[in-house]
Amino acid sequence: MLDLIRHRGPDDEGWAAFEGENLAATCGGGADTPAACYAASLPYAPTPGAAMPQGARAALGHRRLSILDISPTGHQPMSYRDGRYWIVFNGEIYNHLELRRELEALGHRFASRSDTEVILAAYAEWGEACLERLEGMFAFVLVDRHEAAVFAARDRFGIKPLYYWVTPDRTVAFASEIKQFSALPGWRAVMNGQRAYDFLAWGILDHTDETMFRGVFQLRPGTSVRLDLGRGSAAEPAGRLARREWYRLAGRPFEGGLEDAAAGFSVRFHESVRAHLRADVPLGSCLSGGLDSSSIVCAMNDLLRRDGVKEKQHAFSSCSAIPRFDERAYVEEVVRHTEIEAHYVYPDLDKLFDLLDRITWHQDEPFGSTSIFAQWSVFGLAADNGVKVMLDGQGADEQLAGYQGYHGALYASLFRQLRWIELWREIRAARKLHGHGPLWAAKYLADALLPAALRYPLRALVGKETAAPAWLDLQRLGAAPCDPMRGEAGAALSIGELSYRQLTRSNLQMLLHWEDRDSMAHSIEARVPFLDHRLVEFVLGLPDACKIHGGVTKRVLREGLRGVLPESIRVRMSKLGFVTPEEHWMRQEAPEKFRQAVREAVAASQGVLRPEALRLADDVIAGRRPFDFTVWRMISFAAWMKRFQVAPA
Repeated sequence: MLDLIRHRGPDDEGWAAFEGENLAATCGGGADTPAACYAASLPYAPTPGAAMPQGARAALGHRRLSILDISPTGHQPMSYRDGRYWIVFNGEIYNHLELRRELEALGHRFASRSDTEVILAAYAEWGEACLERLEGMFAFVLVDRHEAAVFAARDRFGIKPLYYWVTPDRTVAFASEIKQFSALPGWRAVMNGQRAYDFLAWGILDHTDETMFRGVFQLRPGTSVRLDLGRGSAAEPAGRLARREWYRLAGRPFEGGLEDAAAGFSVRFHESVRAHLRADVPLGSCLSGGLDSSSIVCAMNDLLRRDGVKEKQHAFSSCSAIPRFDERAYVEEVVRHTEIEAHYVYPDLDKLFDLLDRITWHQDEPFGSTSIFAQWSVFGLAADNGVKVMLDGQGADEQLAGYQGYHGALYASLFRQLRWIELWREIRAARKLHGHGPLWAAKYLADALLPAALRYPLRALVGKETAAPAWLDLQRLGAAPCDPMRGEAGAALSIGELSYRQLTRSNLQMLLHWEDRDSMAHSIEARVPFLDHRLVEFVLGLPDACKIHGGVTKRVLREGLRGVLPESIRVRMSKLGFVTPEEHWMRQEAPEKFRQAVREAVAASQGVLRPEALRLADDVIAGRRPFDFTVWRMISFAAWMKRFQVAPA
């Protein structure tokens, strides 16, 4: 299992196994364990030549990417309090210094400078309630030898992954990546048809605790599990574990106007960025030229200059030779403003198909567009330049109403409140700033307010997918046609409601999945300052007008970072992100390559993709149908089935 994720931690490896009534610990290492770890006089130091005991009741394994306390004292699995508690931990606790001081005042003593040991001491002091004190991104599994218990938890927004699978002999296995389960006896890759349907028909995954592998689950954001080693498996018949929700996102009450909101946002955002700069290794940042990544780069630059840091900050960008898909002009505006050192990569179509198998293996599941390849290329460039930690802007659009769909949510809210004049003003403003006319607004209103019986025919009329596309064999999938982004709750009818859904269910976890795999494939830790929970709770509690008003999106960020961002970036209304020229590649540069890829996808899908998929792809490529990412999803889905030898449900 550890060999399969060497990319996540090539700096060190270790394991600990627990056997007998008192769960006696045996510690070992591997080929990547530094000699200094074996020689360290630590209670959790690995023993040279140690073998995994055959009768172990529990075992922990870890791959280390050394970020904080890169000495042998940061080795994992790590123990605490005379070997009672043992942990494997993935992530960063940004307030570990403050927690350490608090715990030292309570009598705790530390052998390392790591945040890992702070988690152990916090658990020893406060038990499961320690989770509420941790600020950062984390997934960990902890063994309490005295209680013969295992405790596992995941951070508030699911920034770091944690999967589990109950084997045929009822062993409970945890992992950071799904592929690790393939090393265990009894593994067989079988498709979860309903989740495969959600991805193919609607372009969404990671919106439930299920994965596209049947029987493999993920611990949802803000949840934890506790297992009693003395009572056998705690899994339900379907293979789920009993979970506890330890965090539930809620907006904080706010009183005041836009000026107050902007000031509050600025303070919290800068505090978050400063905390995310804590590291003992080189840092860099992703820079697309959009508002979110530019905000992080500019805030980093300000903070580092205030601290007297003279080394140049490094930023990494994906560009395109095709002007419509290129944002280098905006990137260079930020570079001029901050005097940082910029690095550029130009993702190439041929390289995309050459790397498809490798990216699929790292992602574990299919991915929704070639923008994931652009992101992959950016992290590859950062790794080539020796950067080990990257800050990125994930989570900003979901809380600040940055996507086009938020205009629709605003229109629906104003419509339902009978605020007709304000609705018309917003539609006119959106047309002026974004080119969205009344028909665009009507489409969003219809999608939000009409029942499914009317909405699906209208979607088909404008070339959008319906719940039961002809190119997909639902019977072969064993899936029921439905809209997973709505569920029983129906459409999101306000900005706040849509934001909450995207942050907790329908969007963010998918983006974080792709970010984690793309970064860790290159042994880089990606950090996301916009997802400091105090910042998110503050923004979620703000009035809608602080997010969109007069057609202007992300108002509180634009006002809060006035003077920090270059003015041309601050007032920019267009949005691309780390995109690739996928439409150009498909329709102009290499249409036959994509046609052939879809033909191969239909053949490899074992009947899931019907021959009608070829007709749809040809219509998109020829321009007879509006461009979207459905064609790529077909290609990626078949590549996933082939790479992991997935059998249909």
